[in-house]
Amino acid sequence: MSKLFTPTSVGPYSIAHRVVLAPLTRMRAGKGDIPNALMAEYYEQRTSEGGLLIAEATPVSRQGYGYNKAPGIYDDAQIAGWRKVTDAVHAKGGRIFLQLWHVGRQSHTDLQPGNAPAVAPTAIRAEGHAYSDDGPVEFSMPRALAFEEIAGIVDTFRAGSKRPAAGGRSGRR
Repeated sequence: MSKLFTPTSVGPYSIAHRVVLAPLTRMRAGKGDIPNALMAEYYEQRTSEGGLLIAEATPVSRQGYGYNKAPGIYDDAQIAGWRKVTDAVHAKGGRIFLQLWHVGRQSHTDLQPGNAPAVAPTAIRAEGHAYSDDGPVEFSMPRALAFEEIAGIVDTFRAGSKRPAAGGRSGRR
């Protein structure tokens, strides 16, 4: 316990204590997978001066989507929504990192662009459920990602990390 409330560093970032909010997929985004006021309030309530929050899993592309109302980071409206979240966290003196995500086989065709199969390393169906507008649906059979497609998936992560993903970096370090 003696170290729990002492400062530390996470890469180049200094944090005031070691109590960090772990990521939880909340599925509270609005239409268009846009972070909203409810999400801003959620993260603001969990912010402490000098603290660190790790935001929920956030798809880097529509193809990487598998859970209804999960916030995205692939569209300008989503960036604006994340800005509201990060502004609320920064106003209380906290830091927030975004967990970038591509669900792979844990999706359903109803949630994919053009109702296409999800892409995954192999064509092996996952056990469990995705969450659609109609409620839980069993994961669909994915298709195996072609070797030539890997660079495109990597690019979606690169783009997600370069967008003003933290809701627009405030320059705080």
